[in-house]
Amino acid sequence: MIKNIFFDLDGTLLPMDEEKFTKAYFSLLAKAVAPLGYESEKLINAVWKGTAAMYKNDGSVTNEQAFWREFGNIYGEKGLSDKPAFDKFYQTEFQNTISVCGFNKKADETVKALKKEGYRLVIATNPIFPRVATASRIKWAGIDKNDFLLYTTYENSHYCKPNPKYYEEILERLHMNAEECLMIGNDVNEDMVAETLGMKVFLLTDCLLNKDNKDISAYPHGGFPELLSFVEELR
Repeated sequence: MIKNIFFDLDGTLLPMDEEKFTKAYFSLLAKAVAPLGYESEKLINAVWKGTAAMYKNDGSVTNEQAFWREFGNIYGEKGLSDKPAFDKFYQTEFQNTISVCGFNKKADETVKALKKEGYRLVIATNPIFPRVATASRIKWAGIDKNDFLLYTTYENSHYCKPNPKYYEEILERLHMNAEECLMIGNDVNEDMVAETLGMKVFLLTDCLLNKDNKDISAYPHGGFPELLSFVEELR
């Protein structure tokens, strides 16, 4: 019996081309902090290294702490003292990345339908962004964040996908059993790994990410209509 449904965000509830989004994001970030003396190429490299630190996080610190520790290793005290400027960026210029994101009204319709059926919902997006950036992307998808028990951010998480411990942390925090959960996402590597914990999975193929060209027939898959049919079959 499925009681809890986890949704990925980027490429799942919020349609996007990951490459276009990343390019726009870095362009806006570099421009925003250039007046503080950050050269674009070095800055982007530092952000990637900070992101890698979050992916490698062993759970001893939050992803936020892992990122800024690495960023501080590169830029020293200046990098750490400029954190408020980066926080402000996500409240201001970052909002313009909505221009490279899509919109699918079926996303919110699906969320509302599942919530009405009594499922407990979670946004299980890779927690490499601050809370304000994640809340914004939820809003761009036309979705009410209050429909969810939790949405993961770099402040409240200690692991990243595809590490199964990312999912385990959510399960422990919300006192859920893996066998009673369904994970829905568009990334074969990052989202379908939830199956290894005993969770059911569904691969949303509208913005499919399959970097290793795996055989997706191994997973239930399709668009939002197929997802609702799949959930109905699980009842």
